Amino acid sequence: MITKQKGCVDIYGKDAKKWKYVSRVIDEVLEKYNYSEIRVPVFEASELFHRGVGETTDIVTKETYDFQDRGGRNITLRPEGTAGVVRSYIENKMYGDASQPIKLYYNMPMYRYERPQAGRLRELTQFGYELIGSDDPLADAEVISIAVNIYKILGLKGIKVNLNSLGDKESREQYRDALIKHFKPHIKDLCSDCKERLEKNPLRILDCKVDADKDIMKKAPKTIDYLNEESQIRFTKVKEYLELMGIEYEVDPKVVRGLDYYNHTVFEIEANIEGFGAQNVIGGGGRYNNMIENLGGPSTPAIGFAAGFDRLMIALDKENIKLPINDNIDLFLLYVNDDEKKYAVYLANDLRMKGFIVETDYLSRGLKAQFKQADRLKSKFTIVLNSDDLKQNEVKIKNTSTKEEDVVSLDALVYYLDENMYEDECECGEDCHCGDNCKCGDKKC
Repeated sequence: MITKQKGCVDIYGKDAKKWKYVSRVIDEVLEKYNYSEIRVPVFEASELFHRGVGETTDIVTKETYDFQDRGGRNITLRPEGTAGVVRSYIENKMYGDASQPIKLYYNMPMYRYERPQAGRLRELTQFGYELIGSDDPLADAEVISIAVNIYKILGLKGIKVNLNSLGDKESREQYRDALIKHFKPHIKDLCSDCKERLEKNPLRILDCKVDADKDIMKKAPKTIDYLNEESQIRFTKVKEYLELMGIEYEVDPKVVRGLDYYNHTVFEIEANIEGFGAQNVIGGGGRYNNMIENLGGPSTPAIGFAAGFDRLMIALDKENIKLPINDNIDLFLLYVNDDEKKYAVYLANDLRMKGFIVETDYLSRGLKAQFKQADRLKSKFTIVLNSDDLKQNEVKIKNTSTKEEDVVSLDALVYYLDENMYEDECECGEDCHCGDNCKCGDKKC
């Protein structure tokens, strides 16, 4: 038997419906903020990620799927979304659009060769968004607020924003020098990766998981202590806008993010989820004002956010959040003889084209087995197609919840279904029929 590759998962059935629902929520929220969807290729020239994401990042040095195609070109499977979006922005000359800034969002599979664990796969799904063309601190606050609002709408509680600033180029250089001065006397105490990072990109040392608990790490200089006046003013404005939006945050100098391209605002979204492990971060992002120019485009400010979809689904599951997915069908058509089956074929197709979820039997089962199948599919209504009824241009339709049965003209069937399909539904998503016995316990239902 051929099995799926390590670090990959199959998503189907009820889980697929949950994924679809969460994707729809993300789409709807981002569209409210006037973001447009973008889809970029699953593979790009390797140079894009080396120049865009950074030569010293773990993603590029340890995790990318790199190969040569048959034309001898160096190709990399997409490990994250921002670099591909920026490449598209430059290549399609979006900077020339009259309407600025450009707001784009994506929800795509990514590929990273790493040790698989819960919420961390080799084929992962990531959603994210980019606001390109504005250096206004308001853009930073908006990007942060969108993520917070998405998580809250999905029902996650204890959402916290961990906020930091890396400052502008001058501030980063001063901070870089301070880090080198701090870590150099203790280089023998650092892991092998951090020894290499010291000269190439000392900020990456702060993101190390191996040395995280050492005193030398805890006593490292803080980014906000090396911000110049302009960067301090900018950071203050970001915080002011967040407060106006009612977004709770905490300044955390340890947040530096794992990618080389960030400057000024960086942030992580954390959820207080029991049993989620020591690392409760479920997404993050920051500003990358130099990346577009570094990849051959015009000097353009930008900020973005990204989060692992797989990790978000685990968070929702651990919080026991019930998503209001539609796990039933509208109508099941039953039949006995071949003429009734032919009419089931016609009627099912007709009703589906008119917007109803309709099923019928495909296994030539008896009526008893067909009724059991209708129950398994949680059909709201059933119709037993009877040749005598059909000659009268009518059918007997049964409400499976109330057990009430009506005789309906075929000409009026669509109107009957429209009128009765949702009258018993409760906002909680259960088959409650409302009233004192509502399963969700909400009398307002």
